[in-house]
Amino acid sequence: MSDEFLTVPDVMAKLQVGRTTVYDLIRTKRLPSIKVGSSRRIPLDGYRAYVASRLEFDEVA
Repeated sequence: MSDEFLTVPDVMAKLQVGRTTVYDLIRTKRLPSIKVGSSRRIPLDGYRAYVASRLEFDEVA
């Protein structure tokens, strides 16, 4: 497992979505996160797994 983390703004930029969408992905457990103080951090491996799962899903559909 990678020990690198992304911030919510990092994920927003990578996915080209808004803050609400990223927090919705976290809230619904589709995107893993940890809390550091009052901030959320998304493990890089978790972000990559989410993107990979979406690519697999979109190819089948």
